[in-house]
Amino acid sequence: MDSDDPDRVLGLITDDFVMSVLFSRGADQAAEFTGDREGLVGYLAQREKSTLVHEVIAGSTLGDTELVLGRTTRGGAFEASFNASAQLVDGKVRRLLMARTPALEFEA
Repeated sequence: MDSDDPDRVLGLITDDFVMSVLFSRGADQAAEFTGDREGLVGYLAQREKSTLVHEVIAGSTLGDTELVLGRTTRGGAFEASFNASAQLVDGKVRRLLMARTPALEFEA
């Protein structure tokens, strides 16, 4: 999603995909993006393409579930921490839950 073509992730989701992304910019400025494929299209459309860098700090796979803790940076400076949980089916994402906040930082 950090590339010049983040829309390529649309080929990595199932037909029954559902997501929720809670996106905080801090100071009570939060938005939730929910839905199916169209919800993901809306989320991708509002992103600052090729501006934020996502760094995975820790991750784990438990059966068909992937869990990730990470941080985003802008120009090398910390911007926010995030976590994500994804349920996979046949190598594609079926369910996706993500949260982002600038309120705390995890050490890399």
